[in-house]
Amino acid sequence: METALGHLTYCTNIHAGESWAEHFAALKKHIPEVKKNACQNQPFGIGLRLSDTASRTLVNDEELEAFKTWLAEEDCYVFTLNGFPFGGFHHTSVKDHVHAPDWTTMERVEYSIMLAKILAALLPEGIDGGISTSPLTYRHWHNTSIKKLQAYTTSTHYILQVVKCLVEIKVKTGKLIHLDIEPEPDGLLESSTEFLQWYTKYLLPIGIPLLANAFQYSKAEAERVLKEHVQLCYDICHFAVGYEDHATVIQQLKTYGIRTGKIQISAALKASLAGANYDRFTVANAFQQFNEPVYLHQVVAQTKEGVLKRYNDLPVALNDVADVSITEWRAHYHVPLFIEQYGLLQSTQKDIQEVLHLHRLQPFTQHLEIETYTWEVLPEELKLPLSQSIAREIDWVLREIREESRELRAMSCEQEATRYTLQAKQPEERER
Repeated sequence: METALGHLTYCTNIHAGESWAEHFAALKKHIPEVKKNACQNQPFGIGLRLSDTASRTLVNDEELEAFKTWLAEEDCYVFTLNGFPFGGFHHTSVKDHVHAPDWTTMERVEYSIMLAKILAALLPEGIDGGISTSPLTYRHWHNTSIKKLQAYTTSTHYILQVVKCLVEIKVKTGKLIHLDIEPEPDGLLESSTEFLQWYTKYLLPIGIPLLANAFQYSKAEAERVLKEHVQLCYDICHFAVGYEDHATVIQQLKTYGIRTGKIQISAALKASLAGANYDRFTVANAFQQFNEPVYLHQVVAQTKEGVLKRYNDLPVALNDVADVSITEWRAHYHVPLFIEQYGLLQSTQKDIQEVLHLHRLQPFTQHLEIETYTWEVLPEELKLPLSQSIAREIDWVLREIREESRELRAMSCEQEATRYTLQAKQPEERER
């Protein structure tokens, strides 16, 4: 749906299912109810997650037309896809396999091109489309400097194959589709710094001459087109886990002229291990209830000196809880947005509020996507009927957006009043 801060949706990776029939059945079950609660009187945007298996079915004209008909009947539209999980994402141990096949493989290229073709067919006129994707690969699969260098180079060349397809789609249809790289803990790109380094040291140097040669662009035009089609997926949970300073990240992106394809609105878990009222083992026990076998829950700890220590999964961090140099844990666990306190643990909800505030002051994307996908593996007391949970998430974000809009209007009124006062004083000053 359209809001004061951009198109807002939730990511349908929340729904189990790998075939298109399963995906479509989940959409038919949940979307009408969610739309009724969220925006009954305006079109509802969908953040569509498609597995490779589902995309191979939906890419066919007959299936696409049937889906487009349903979208029109339900007053819905698709403007962003989640192309990160290639295969199974529920009811199985996902862990690091969420990256497979990664960007060092042709399978990832073929999958992403299929998604681009599907999105081009579904995307309404006048809206750009984004496909969020893996941060190249899982860093622990490349455990030497040579292997990492090879992964950077190979991934970049394969991404550029997709970019060429995106350029051709825009030339043919006029529709802009961008690939949105999503840094996350233990990805080869896990921080804003690593994303910017890859973008400036690999993507631009390799991509500019490639596009210039393929499409007869000047170097300046090739750079512009490349920045148009490769953007950042700003996952707030991921950046909060890494203790990123959001204002600095957003300013750096602006400095380099790199766009943000979408903000994924998501929250992580955090806790102080330096409190006076309880010991660190009590905090570890609180984290233990979130220790489940399906997803990776990387933990980034901060020491008294401000140094970051990384654990590739929650059990590894739990085994190191006795390290007294550590003062805080943050865990990659997409918890509900509307809950800030979990007993001794907290969410990074304030990071969401900060990013939305910064976005309101200087808009840097048109796509907002709620991405809480852990409903099935949450502790029992946090589980609610799925459509009800989605509605609560959307309602919380809409209230935050409305609050930001009120602040913006108040600020504008204050600025206008100040300007009027200064103008009124000017004739008096001239008389003096």
